[in-house]
Amino acid sequence: MRARIFAFVAIVQSILFLAHLALYETWMFFLGPLNSSRTAELRVTLAILSVSFVAATLLAHQSSHFVVRIFYSISSVWLGLVNFFLLAMCACWVVYGVPGLLGLQLDRRPLAIAFFGAGCFTGVYGVVNAAWTRVKKIMIGVPNLPASWQGRTAAMVSDLHLGHVRNRRFLRRIVTTIARLRPDIVFIPGDLFDGTAVDMNRLDQPLSKLSAPLGVYFVNGNHEEFSSPGKYNDAVRRCGIRVLVNEKVNIDGVQIVGVDYLDSTNVEHFRSVLRKIGVDRDAPSVLLVHTPDRLQTAAEEGISLQLSGHTHRGQFFPFNLIVARIYREFAYGLHHFGALAVYTSCGAGTWGPPMRVGTNPEIVLIRFELLAG
Repeated sequence: MRARIFAFVAIVQSILFLAHLALYETWMFFLGPLNSSRTAELRVTLAILSVSFVAATLLAHQSSHFVVRIFYSISSVWLGLVNFFLLAMCACWVVYGVPGLLGLQLDRRPLAIAFFGAGCFTGVYGVVNAAWTRVKKIMIGVPNLPASWQGRTAAMVSDLHLGHVRNRRFLRRIVTTIARLRPDIVFIPGDLFDGTAVDMNRLDQPLSKLSAPLGVYFVNGNHEEFSSPGKYNDAVRRCGIRVLVNEKVNIDGVQIVGVDYLDSTNVEHFRSVLRKIGVDRDAPSVLLVHTPDRLQTAAEEGISLQLSGHTHRGQFFPFNLIVARIYREFAYGLHHFGALAVYTSCGAGTWGPPMRVGTNPEIVLIRFELLAG
């Protein structure tokens, strides 16, 4: 296990080093020449920045000290800027290179300033946008829905990633917003925590205020599984939230089913877990599972509605294209897989760079209605 982690870290660090090297060479070509002292300063700065995110991540899994949180936050923002700078770099070479093949020479410096300035602006916009949580209101029709549930509302909030970037202040805003919506029930389908070290004493007070008449329900996501999910589950339970570990509860004729992330990754195991839970096919059911995977299995086992997160809708380009390729239409929003309704939220928080471009952080307010026919 340690060997695989070491190999993964080495690969990521190598990619980041090469990315920073490419940026250095591009800046020297388009913005140079610099005097020797400025060149040395740029080299040292980029060398330090190239290892900052990996170093901060390793520290973040060991400590939640405020200095580590600041270091991790800065390195995460820089990582996002590197993404947009690499896109700016590609644009520079294309716009400069193609006319060059035709014998036309463009002024390099203004070109670089324009593209890298746009990359910097996009990164700043991404940070601001990611901090502005929206409320999305939708209606979902469920077959055989009891009269008591018709018109009821559920607040769904996934992927908060509480940790070093998003912590107590962010959680307090989320809880306050949900309280204003006055939902009948609250669903948290995974990645409440980021998986890094976290001071639960800082989060207990706002999290314990998250409540609803029919309860608050949580299932583990992949980030809770980074270490021992038990410590997160114990903390969540202390705050009065029901943790569904491969089980169901029946509320006025509707089954609320929760399956852990690790128990949903294999088709046959996922099927066996749902059958062991004992889902009643003739009664409406809401399945909380972190990823919008294994939809055929959920449909075959009689689930009415699946609520998931995980995808973040990619957060920003080009990762939105990768996510869409993997999950297709189920990467975000309300869709149907046969009789199974699936809503995938892009989440309220962020992972890695605290940025969103082309996606908006959301809390989803679901109104339940009887599906005719």
